[in-house]
Amino acid sequence: MSSLALRLPQRSELWLFDCGEGTQHQLLRSNLRSSQLKKIFITHMHGDHIYGLPGLLASLGLSGNSLGVQLYGPSPLRNFLDGILRSSSTRIAYSLQIHSVEKEPIQNKVIFEDDEFIVSCAPLIHRIPAYAFRVDQKAKPGRFNIDKAKALGIPPGPIYAQLQKGEIVKLEDGRIFNGKDFCGPKRPGLSFVYCTDTIFTESAIKLAKGADLLIHEATFSHEDSDLAFQRQHSTSTMAAQIASEAKVGQLVLTHLSPRYAPGNRISPNDLLCEAKAIFPNTLLAKDFLQIDIKKHATVRDT
Repeated sequence: MSSLALRLPQRSELWLFDCGEGTQHQLLRSNLRSSQLKKIFITHMHGDHIYGLPGLLASLGLSGNSLGVQLYGPSPLRNFLDGILRSSSTRIAYSLQIHSVEKEPIQNKVIFEDDEFIVSCAPLIHRIPAYAFRVDQKAKPGRFNIDKAKALGIPPGPIYAQLQKGEIVKLEDGRIFNGKDFCGPKRPGLSFVYCTDTIFTESAIKLAKGADLLIHEATFSHEDSDLAFQRQHSTSTMAAQIASEAKVGQLVLTHLSPRYAPGNRISPNDLLCEAKAIFPNTLLAKDFLQIDIKKHATVRDT
């Protein structure tokens, strides 16, 4: 069942992408804290992506340590949650806000932005309305030249932080310094794209352009392309083509059909090989896989 967690750097904040059945149980088995969950992004309304959501929201309420959750997804999400929470007499004691991404139908439309991050989405091609999400970290200040500041007799402390932000600082002795003179060029932020469920589509390429990490569904093998088109899912080669055309840093395949379970004629490793023939920097997702998003992504197990 689909669910991916994004832990934000230097913030006690967790974002979830899809919430399939069993998500809260997997959270309990991981090193993630549900109390840090602030945003949930739902790609579409099929059960394997949303059936874990009511239970997770109810558990957050029972724990009493949630400061509020923002939900983003297709418009039926509100009625789905209203109905199941009301029918089960579940009371959500924390702030729960639901944002419909269908109100923003334009390609790569921004649906959330703060001082550090931008989240945008794009429509996919599936049997029901589905959306891919992209998270971009804004450019970070250039590296601060401490040696230069020391040589000029600028006292360390909060002043250094102001200069690193590019602010103009006036010292007690009357000297004025521009922070931009002490910082190198801005460092580009990191980015990742979560794309499921869909057949091959140009909108996914546009959304994923230049991303450091693309997590893309690969429900079918290349030889089962007919099934992929019938059911509007991607093959391993479609995911790799999107990664290649978008020039992403790394591709992770997820959402494989159970028909490729180990021991069957076609295995998950076969799908991986198909994708790597087109986009070599590809790996298979698995439970509790952790990826440190970098300009050259590194991977480890948790």
